[in-house]
Amino acid sequence: MRLRKLPVMNGIIINFARLTRIGVCAGALLMLAGSVAAETMTAGSLQVSNPWARATPKGATVGAGYLSITNKGRELDRLIGGSAEPASRFEVHVTVMEDGVAKMRQVTGLEIKPGETVELKPGGMHVMFMGLKQPLAQGQRVKGTLVFEKAGAVAVEFVVQGVGAPAGGDGHKGH
Repeated sequence: MRLRKLPVMNGIIINFARLTRIGVCAGALLMLAGSVAAETMTAGSLQVSNPWARATPKGATVGAGYLSITNKGRELDRLIGGSAEPASRFEVHVTVMEDGVAKMRQVTGLEIKPGETVELKPGGMHVMFMGLKQPLAQGQRVKGTLVFEKAGAVAVEFVVQGVGAPAGGDGHKGH
């Protein structure tokens, strides 16, 4: 076995092979973390980004999901439906203020205009998972489908965050 003399810098022995392995592993972890945090799916001229949901308490029968939809095309499209594995129904809702009280209203045909990004986020528009068969648990990935009038169906996975997750910035008013 041949012994090599390792380089020394300021009295510290440097093992370049080990540093390279550490760097490759760190880079791979950063890429993986970025892909989880910034998932984007495409359906026709629409891009669906960062689908996530909040964990629900035991016994809850409803949950909420959030995402961004960008229309990169030249024609208006509409989100007309969808589904999520643990739910019997999927609805698009908007939160409105009436006499100082936040109330949810179902939206049919959510418009996404050309060049526009529609943000479904806490305190505003969001998707509702109705009739949950089981609670949504932090770290879980919920498979779902969004159905658009022109772009058709696109498979998505909602990454479930903690009950009080502030992702999207506003906190979740109204649920």
